[in-house]
Amino acid sequence: MAELDEGLETSGGIPQVLTFGTPSVGEILAERYQLEEHIGNDSLGRQLYRGIDVILRRPVAVVLRYPGGESAKEMLGAAVAASRIVHPHLVGVYDAIDEGHRAYVVREWVDGIALRDIVASGPLDAGRSVAIAWAVTDAVASLHGTGMAHGNVHPGTVLVAHDGRVVLTDARADDLATPETDIRAIGAVLYCALTGYWPHREAGTYSVPDGVRDNSGALAAPRQVRAGVPTHLDSLVMDLLNPDLPLPSAESLAGELASFGQFDDSDLAEGGGEGGGEQLDFEAFDAASQSNVPPKPAGRKLAVGVVGLLVLALAGTLAAAKVLGDPAAPSQAPPSAAGSSAPQQAKPPAGQPTVLTLKPSQVRIVDPKGNRSEVKDAEKTIDGSTETIWRTERYPKADFGGKKDGMGVWLDLGEARQIVSVEVKLATPGASGELRTGTTDFGSGATQDQQTVDQYKVVENTAKAAMDPTNLYVGPAQPTRYLLVWITKLPKESSGGYRVAIAEITVRVQ
Repeated sequence: MAELDEGLETSGGIPQVLTFGTPSVGEILAERYQLEEHIGNDSLGRQLYRGIDVILRRPVAVVLRYPGGESAKEMLGAAVAASRIVHPHLVGVYDAIDEGHRAYVVREWVDGIALRDIVASGPLDAGRSVAIAWAVTDAVASLHGTGMAHGNVHPGTVLVAHDGRVVLTDARADDLATPETDIRAIGAVLYCALTGYWPHREAGTYSVPDGVRDNSGALAAPRQVRAGVPTHLDSLVMDLLNPDLPLPSAESLAGELASFGQFDDSDLAEGGGEGGGEQLDFEAFDAASQSNVPPKPAGRKLAVGVVGLLVLALAGTLAAAKVLGDPAAPSQAPPSAAGSSAPQQAKPPAGQPTVLTLKPSQVRIVDPKGNRSEVKDAEKTIDGSTETIWRTERYPKADFGGKKDGMGVWLDLGEARQIVSVEVKLATPGASGELRTGTTDFGSGATQDQQTVDQYKVVENTAKAAMDPTNLYVGPAQPTRYLLVWITKLPKESSGGYRVAIAEITVRVQ
């Protein structure tokens, strides 16, 4: 589900969540809003509750902040501004109350799943991605029309409800919120829907991974990350993310998105996430896309699926923003809507990138000039756990103590595959390394390992002088069966000496 604060504009320290004087489940606020369930705390120090309006008997979301007064001014101001706008793709704000020692906002409850959690099972097809981006853009355009900016557009605040509606939640409206930042963020949301990656490093603890980048740090275009993205859509996304290019207005962008084609009718994986085992059924979403609605006048041809979303939103009942998770507390599992088991992982649809499962027999350590004492435990790099680690011995210098040119992890994908990306997670970042590919399995042994190193070619733009804790590499243009993650220099450990530790290697294929 959506987090309140995680997005492009989040910056600065993370305040502690105050608990003194906080309400208990069952308490009724303002003689009207009964608290039913504590959902979680966000990293701005706010507490999130599911509640009931005891007068109108409707579910609500209650966002509390301690104290009230000046410290709650931005939250209350944004709520008051947002309450003046009624739009099918904006979460409705019902009340904003400042009691001095605390302040709270009461708003719609949306029974749905955040885009962030949907793409965890794989990116969306172009049609659905455009439909979601259009709904968000249309909502933002309504805000901009009143002189207000949203300031918090990101995959955690974009919800797809179980009835098929797309809802944008939690406007921030602080000094950093501008129409320009909203439009850039919409481009980032579209990138996320198409690729499953977030193109900004500020995405937060519980978010989608950072976008795939080359050695210079440049972001890979959606078409480079996955196949099947239309060229004109790819260009639009990259233009929106390019800080050197002028931006369209939200209204113009909505028209541009509406000009794209209809939905793909292929099946979509049910989206998992933090919903306590809930899955997102896209039947309602796709049913909306089949609505027969006349196109807008003035020559604008609306995508059938996009218009259907608007019709469904206008006809549907309003529900509310369900907000989970605290990126400030990664040691605590985000609470679930149902308070039950972890989400199920559905199989991504045909043609979408999938994580390739490898067996221990498909991985080994390449060490051409070593004493072969470090070639064990290779299977720990592909077992799906970052807690199990393969590491080299400790050396006195970064160049393996001058004893060898490098070491690496060799992977056999079973057959030639179209690789979308290779993700390498290091327990000791700072190593120098690169990704190589080859066509032959030379076998294991010092001589064979040297043949592997000599014959395998470096994949373009993968050589890196200082590897991050998580490194994402775009796969080679041509299908390949064999990979080599090759380490050429070791990082220095805080305890002294030099060695590298690889926690996990994840290969995604088309």
